[in-house]
Amino acid sequence: MSDLEPLDPQFVQEQLSRLPFVAIPGVINVRDLGGLSSHLFPNLITKPGYIYRSAELSGVTDEGKIRFKELGITQVFDLRSDTEIAKYNTPGPDIEGIEFTHVPVFKKEDYSPEMMAKRYHLYASGKTEAFMELYSQILDHGGPAFGTILRHVRDKPTVPFIVHCTAGKDRTGVIAAILLKLAGVNNDAIAKDYALTRVGREPARAMIIERLSKEPLFASNNEAALNMFTCRDTTMSAFLDLMDEKYSGVEGYVKQFTGLNDEDISTIRQNLLVPATAAESSVRSKA
Repeated sequence: MSDLEPLDPQFVQEQLSRLPFVAIPGVINVRDLGGLSSHLFPNLITKPGYIYRSAELSGVTDEGKIRFKELGITQVFDLRSDTEIAKYNTPGPDIEGIEFTHVPVFKKEDYSPEMMAKRYHLYASGKTEAFMELYSQILDHGGPAFGTILRHVRDKPTVPFIVHCTAGKDRTGVIAAILLKLAGVNNDAIAKDYALTRVGREPARAMIIERLSKEPLFASNNEAALNMFTCRDTTMSAFLDLMDEKYSGVEGYVKQFTGLNDEDISTIRQNLLVPATAAESSVRSKA
């Protein structure tokens, strides 16, 4: 599957019509992180219908708002910066009964022209080592945001939520990996989930390219723009290795950057997992 070529529409539709993808009209790249086996705890899997990941929600339709209620989602965590929301004019929607919590990974000062130029050059290369630098930045800056989400899991195990950034790929991919790693999901399964964003973003391909065309770096370099679609499983595998090597693993990272302790992590892990039989039944009912 080439990162630079459009995907076959029939293939995309088939993939989007089945779990872990979930349809919310007006929102792309929505997936349920439930149903993944824990290699640490046999016969347990991640809780279906509890954690969802997606791209930005600003385009959600009235039908999509109803779908939020059907899914039981009552909490949204938005990882985008104020600068980003203003630049693309994509404020969060107003959905009755849903609490929106803004937890930006990057602050306003991280969106200086110099910082953005450097970040775009890293994205444009499409190289794994460039993404490792980007993802290190996300880990280094994202502790407070990720800590808020992890505390929700610790304190509200029966309150389904959705976490998103703009594309639902990088910042969302990092917190998804942290949650799944805490649950004991193996690296291959985490990498496979990450790679699904290549399919999840495809319906918005034209919009993304149009948006990128307004950035000087991408306006003159089509291949660089298309590299923004890169979602290789090997990138996530390299990131998980990086977290082990540089941050003492997921538990080491969580304790150092979010202020949570071993007892918190144990509770979070317990709240992320359910017996496979009961969970599989729940998954089937939502399909």
